[in-house]
Amino acid sequence: MPGTGPQFLAGMSTGDEVLVVHLGGLGDVCLSESVFLSLRRHFGDRLVALGNRRFLDLFGGYFVRTHGVESRHWLYLFSEKLTGPRWGTIVFIGKDRHGSIRARWKAHSIREPVFIEMYPEGAFGAPCLDDEAIVPGETVHIEDYQLRQLSRVGIEPARKEIVPKGARRVILYAEEGFSKEKWPVENFVALREMLGGAGVDVCLMRPPKESLTVEGSLFFEDLADVKEFFGGGGVFVSNDSGMAHLAGASGLTTITIFTGFDPAVWHPRGRNTSLRTRVDKVDIESLAGMVVGITR
Repeated sequence: MPGTGPQFLAGMSTGDEVLVVHLGGLGDVCLSESVFLSLRRHFGDRLVALGNRRFLDLFGGYFVRTHGVESRHWLYLFSEKLTGPRWGTIVFIGKDRHGSIRARWKAHSIREPVFIEMYPEGAFGAPCLDDEAIVPGETVHIEDYQLRQLSRVGIEPARKEIVPKGARRVILYAEEGFSKEKWPVENFVALREMLGGAGVDVCLMRPPKESLTVEGSLFFEDLADVKEFFGGGGVFVSNDSGMAHLAGASGLTTITIFTGFDPAVWHPRGRNTSLRTRVDKVDIESLAGMVVGITR
C-alpha cells in the first residue's frame, strides 16, 4: 500500500517534525514567507515543507527539507482509505471550505493541526462573510490576513523585512497570462525601446510560455537562477504575476499592472506601485516616465 513502506517512512516524519503544507502557486508561496518565518521561530528547526518544490525551494532556508506533493507517497493525506506516518503538527496554508481536510488530518497530526486560510473569500471580488480575521468592509492584504490568523492559534506573527535593493536597472517581464485584458507583449517591447532610447539600462525577460523573438531578451529555466538574477536589484515592471511577487520578495522595486484583482489585497510585498488598467493611465509613455523617475 502506498505510504507504508519502511524506506518511505524512514525519510519522512520523526513524530516531532512539523509538516507545512502549501499547495499554492509561485505568488501564493511568496506572499506566505512571513508565515514561514513565524512558524520557524515558533517551532524551531523542525519544519518540513510539502507542495510544489520549484516554489518552496526558493524559501528552503526556513525548512529542514522540502517534498513535492505530486509523489504518490503523499496520497494518504488526501484519501480516507490510505494510511501513513503521523506528524508532530500539520500546518496547512490553503483553503478548506468544507472542513474535510481538517477532519482527516487530525488522524495524521499528534497535536491539533493548524489551518491558515490562504486568502479571504472576498479576495476575488465576492462578498467576504463570517471571517474572524477581517472587519466587515475592511480591505486586508494577503500577508496581513495570514499573519492575523497566527495570533488566534497562539503563534507570534513575525513579518519578514524586505530590504530594498538598488533600482538602477529595469527588468520588463512580458507575461500576458490567461487574461486578454492584461498589458500585451508588444507594449513591453515598445517600452523597452523607449527606455533604451532614454539611456536606461533595460532588459526584457521572457516568460516560459511566451514566444518572444526580441533580440537580447532573457530566459531562465530554473527559478533559482531567476532569484540569483534578482539579487542584482532593479525595477521590475510586469502584469500581476507570480514573478512579480518573487521580484518583490527579492527586494526589487515593482511596478505591477492589475486588470481584475484588487491590488490592495494582492500587490507584491516590498516597495511597490500598483496600476489598475480600468482606473489609472497605463500607456507606454506614462509608464516610461514613471520608470525613468525611479531610476534617477
